[in-house]
Amino acid sequence: MVVFKLFLMGLLYFGATAIVLEDDRKALLNFMNNLPHSRSLNWDSNSTNVCNHWTGVTCNEDGSRVIGLRLPGVGFHGHIPANTIGKLSSLQILSLRSNAISGEFPTDFYDLKNLSLLYLQFNQFSGSLPLDFTIWKNLTIVNLSNNKFNGSIPVSISNLTRLSALNLANNSLIGGIPDLGVYDLQVLDLSHNRLTGIVPKSLRKFPKSAFSGNDLSMVYSSDEVPIVMPTRKPVSSSKNGEKLGEKAVLATIVVVSAVVFTGFAVFWIVCCLRKNGGDGVSSKLEKGGMSPEKAISRSQDANNRLVFFEGCSYAFDLEDLLRASAEVLGKGTFGMSYKAILEDGTSVVVKRLKELSVGKREFEQQMGVVGGIKHENVIELRAYYYSKDEKLTVCEYYGEGSVAAMLHGKRGEDRVPLTWETRLRIAIGAARGIARIHAEIGGKLVHGNIKSSNVFLNPQSYGCISDVGLSTIMSQIAAPIARAAGYRAPEITDTRKATQPSDVYSFGVLLLELLTGKSPVHTTSGDEVIHLVRWVHSVVREEWTGEVFDVELLKYPNIEEEMVEMLQIAMSCVARVVDQRPKMTEVVKMVEDVRRNTESENRPCLPESSSPVPPSDVLE
Repeated sequence: MVVFKLFLMGLLYFGATAIVLEDDRKALLNFMNNLPHSRSLNWDSNSTNVCNHWTGVTCNEDGSRVIGLRLPGVGFHGHIPANTIGKLSSLQILSLRSNAISGEFPTDFYDLKNLSLLYLQFNQFSGSLPLDFTIWKNLTIVNLSNNKFNGSIPVSISNLTRLSALNLANNSLIGGIPDLGVYDLQVLDLSHNRLTGIVPKSLRKFPKSAFSGNDLSMVYSSDEVPIVMPTRKPVSSSKNGEKLGEKAVLATIVVVSAVVFTGFAVFWIVCCLRKNGGDGVSSKLEKGGMSPEKAISRSQDANNRLVFFEGCSYAFDLEDLLRASAEVLGKGTFGMSYKAILEDGTSVVVKRLKELSVGKREFEQQMGVVGGIKHENVIELRAYYYSKDEKLTVCEYYGEGSVAAMLHGKRGEDRVPLTWETRLRIAIGAARGIARIHAEIGGKLVHGNIKSSNVFLNPQSYGCISDVGLSTIMSQIAAPIARAAGYRAPEITDTRKATQPSDVYSFGVLLLELLTGKSPVHTTSGDEVIHLVRWVHSVVREEWTGEVFDVELLKYPNIEEEMVEMLQIAMSCVARVVDQRPKMTEVVKMVEDVRRNTESENRPCLPESSSPVPPSDVLE
């Protein structure tokens, strides 16, 4: 009986939980469907799995209520629809920053009694701030900066005993500053409004920059006593008087000197930071931990935000990107790449571009072309960023690493070799991806930087191409070094301009790399520099074709014919004469034919022996 009661109580509990979550789901869908936005969200009206898969949505531990909604930079515009977000009565975190939401402070928010973090910066809200902030007694962070709010700062904010950060900068607030004597307040920014009067004593602990851009009178606190030159007094005839006068003059000189030195030091540091830091995006990515306010100049970059492409489900903006922990993935031909891990656990690849040869308009046009490519064998460009000092691209992160890392990574007993099946899939996918790229702009788009470090495996383990379309917007194709040099077609050495035939050449080198397991440019034990294409030509010319193939492939039976066929395709791609190279559409068909032959003959893909066996000795 007791067990039955417990079972019945459990059913009632889970039933009630499902009903409450369903109400939250409906509220979210009403919000999305009634507020226009430029980026699509993966909120499926037929899906009940709100907590685990809906972009920007966070639930409590038992999955009964929505407690977090983070949708920065989604492109929302217009007024917050009534009876939507206000229905999320358990909501604790709300972030709608970096959109274009307008209207007065939403009345829907008054029902969010559990709200703790509120981020509405970089929108177009207007009107007065709420008079009674005590509705949200749990508020700890409030950021309403960079909007069009007017009216005065409500005195009720002083009753938020848990408030630790308040940012109302860059609005049109008027009147005096109330005495916000909140004990836990650590961050305050009221700059660039229309505030007047005197800064309250309780707020003088904050830097003057927190109040700049207003008509305020700063009253010095005990540690900010202004330097006042003493009035000239008659010189005392006594020795004591002389000594006291000398000490006073000396003290004044010391104080003035200290102030001058400090000012000079601050000026020097600021100059150095401006010289070396740019707008700070790159330094954040390299060092980590820099706040967005320090990383980006508001006046310069307020309108230079991350631009997302249609269909992207990422819910983050530039502030999130700068706040993310970052690690360097490597330095490529067109710039440095970083792995950025966002607060919600999402990992993306950020590439910092260098030496662009085009302006903002041409850059955005090219990014628009690249961002419009939707193909399973082309890594999608999710977003980009353009400012005077920094140009960034954002793509999806592939955890398995590049084909270069798989082929030339760690050696030894722990190494997992690439099977012939996997190498075939890499070749097929990469060929399809390049052919799709070449079909853009009326068949004129060029990749310009095809190499194994720009090829990854998609979820089906087929090759997937990254770094699309950057060659045409860079100042010139830099002289390559080390391994990258081996991918360049001979004609690029003179023209410095990538073409579709040069892409075909680079793909042929990639095929040779897959077949031989060797880098395009590598050294022997005697430090002799070997160029892969020349070496393969010499081996094939001497009719030692069997010596070409990677020793790790020799353990797989019945694949010699496919390898030779793939070698012939590669050799046609790396033909020195441009007109003798096939087009990528033809290459795709040839490579796919090798795959079809493999499937039709049902050849095994797993090794039958762990020891290398020459192809000629394999029993059929």
